[in-house]
Amino acid sequence: MIALKRFNQLDSGEATALLQPCVAIPAWTAALVQGRPYADLPALLSAAREAAQAWGEAELAQALSAHPRIGEKPVGQQTHAALSRQEQGAVDASDARLAQALREGNARYEARFDRIFLIRAKGRSGEAILAALEQRLKNSDAQESAESLAQLREITLLRLEGAISE
Repeated sequence: MIALKRFNQLDSGEATALLQPCVAIPAWTAALVQGRPYADLPALLSAAREAAQAWGEAELAQALSAHPRIGEKPVGQQTHAALSRQEQGAVDASDARLAQALREGNARYEARFDRIFLIRAKGRSGEAILAALEQRLKNSDAQESAESLAQLREITLLRLEGAISE
């Protein structure tokens, strides 16, 4: 974690590198880097929320390229993988029944919506994630697109709050 004052002083490349793990949407990262300096953390978070409101299907697809399937432990040493491992910590990989149900749910979701299931896992149990997956399979395409974007915004802001402090 880095202090906001330090973030405001980083060169553009360093600031971009710090924000990239929050979401794989370069335009969002660039907007926040260009918006510096921020007076305080609420100002940064407000700018981040505002920039994220412009996201649509193209940005969702771009961001999903860096997200693992829910219930599958991300591999690799990239920061995206490390953050996903932390966020999915409540999904008990040793629970074979839950793991199987998530695999099957993921497959049905991908067949239905042609993208991976995205949910803010932090603070949710594996069972709660599975229940949300089952519920969201009932959504229309438009409802699910809106919900996926809302979840992406939540994940991004949580990651930003974990990267920069007052």
